[in-house]
Amino acid sequence: MRTRPTLDYTPVGEPLPRTTDLTGLAEVVADGDVVVLSGAGLSTESGIPDYRGASGSLRRHTPMTYDEFVGSVAGRQRYWARSHVGWRTIARANPNDGHHAVATLCAEGYVTGVITQNVDGLHQAAGTPSVVELHGSLDRVVCLDCRRISQREELDQRLQAANPSFSGTAIRINPDGDVELADEVVREFQLVACVSCDSGVLKPDVVFFGENVPKTRVEECYRLVDSARALVVLGSSLTVMSGLRFVRHAAKAGKPVVIVNQGQTRGDAYADLRVDLPLGAALTDLTSLVRRG
Repeated sequence: MRTRPTLDYTPVGEPLPRTTDLTGLAEVVADGDVVVLSGAGLSTESGIPDYRGASGSLRRHTPMTYDEFVGSVAGRQRYWARSHVGWRTIARANPNDGHHAVATLCAEGYVTGVITQNVDGLHQAAGTPSVVELHGSLDRVVCLDCRRISQREELDQRLQAANPSFSGTAIRINPDGDVELADEVVREFQLVACVSCDSGVLKPDVVFFGENVPKTRVEECYRLVDSARALVVLGSSLTVMSGLRFVRHAAKAGKPVVIVNQGQTRGDAYADLRVDLPLGAALTDLTSLVRRG
């Protein structure tokens, strides 16, 4: 591991070369007190594409923005029609080997916290406790008027009842649960309001593009990083500041930062080690290496 200043966010020189050797990562994890920051790349092996990888959906798809959702009935209609189809795919997705490996490392005490940028709930489904969902979760819905939180399954049933002849078919699923649908199908989709206040706008309990992560959640993530000995990033391009800030924070504090991702990331210059491998197999092998000591 290279030595970096403890009072500066400035990266130390050029990013280190990427490696396929897991030895350095195993040494970091074996010492314990590791916090994991995971991104969409961890869920691709569960059938949920990422945004910015080689086949990332941002190459073809513009995700819903907060301003469009709150400012336009047509925007909300577009989102809920497409997400109504996409949610079924997200809900059926199963944790992959990478999720299970993280859960194992948590259970055995090596990983002490998980921050995820994903909204698919797969860490929890794999058995990882106390996951901080930085961008929220698709399985919850919030009323923008009365702030009531409800379960997505409840809304799904109400939308089915309001749209009995809806026959949208997903062409492609995106990490936010959105899919591609024909415009005429979207225009026919009927929205429903909050059952508690009768008129409130319902929004998935996720952070849209252009929306801020709740301050208390950000502070919780900083506390996790502060209490950790090292930060390991799994499957995130770190393109948006919501995740990158924790990498910069760890680097500023002189904590080891390891990035495991296929391809370059915005945080590469802050990393002490960069591993370029498919996550499912790499994390399974990592677990075995750590156990062997």
